[in-house]
Amino acid sequence: MDNVTVRQGESATLRCSVDNRVTRVAWLNRSSILYAGNDKWCLDPRVVLLANTKTQYSIQIQDVDVYDEGPYTCSVQTDNHPKTSRVHLIVQVSPKITEISSDISINEGGNVSLTCIATGRPDPTITWRHISPKAVGFISEDEYLEITGITREQSGEYECSASNDVSAPVVQRVKVTVNYPPYISDAKSTGVPVGQKGILLCEASAVPSADFQWYKDDKRLAEGQKGLKVENKAFFSRLTFFNVSEQDYGNYTCVASNQLGNTNASMILYEETTTALTPWKGPGAVHDGNNGAWRRSGCAWLLLLPLAHLARHF
Repeated sequence: MDNVTVRQGESATLRCSVDNRVTRVAWLNRSSILYAGNDKWCLDPRVVLLANTKTQYSIQIQDVDVYDEGPYTCSVQTDNHPKTSRVHLIVQVSPKITEISSDISINEGGNVSLTCIATGRPDPTITWRHISPKAVGFISEDEYLEITGITREQSGEYECSASNDVSAPVVQRVKVTVNYPPYISDAKSTGVPVGQKGILLCEASAVPSADFQWYKDDKRLAEGQKGLKVENKAFFSRLTFFNVSEQDYGNYTCVASNQLGNTNASMILYEETTTALTPWKGPGAVHDGNNGAWRRSGCAWLLLLPLAHLARHF
């Protein structure tokens, strides 16, 4: 028995070799006659006669589907006795993902179970992988992916791939969101001179994104307060002082919170003083903070030179 392998949707040609001793020929599918000589017995329009010559008797099945798979028999009648030859039609089907888990949101530390079901002929191989720069290779070669005690680093997209070499693999992705309480990663004290613009920055990572609040000592700072601006984004909050005064200096607390918890960090806005550099005027120069003093001191030093010279003569 010969095998004829085609992909779903293609045409399958079934050939039967004959010679001049043949008096009758027919093609059968199991017990049903498809063609007898030139006469078509089946009603399927997809089955057509390709050749009926002294050397070959062939039919073609167009737009092949999985239900066409199976044995086909060429029956040949000669003067002596009947002969048969069989062909087994194999229909290959591209992989198709028929069921996959929906996107999921879970708290850090929970367990995750993802499912990916696919069909195809031959049966497809299913693999899971984490779409992440740090992920290496496949994390599962099964329909099911189990993650125990998931961490925030394991959040992201997970890709299911189904392949059976009939066609290119088919892929679908599931997004896994891992929720965790806020963590403040950056909060630094800042020095600003009086009258200048000052900024305190508080950066925090959290899922869902954190809500930010600012306090000075125990008093909450409100948006729109005179001389202040609070700017909240997904991962940071910025407190801006447009014209720093003595009353602005002190300890500030940033509080970041979401439904899973909260955290805080303290920072100080302090006065930064600037020291003016004194210009160097040469040997013997004396500076008292007044430009005129440079000149007067220089002249007094020069006046001493002729008096010292006169003293050596007496």
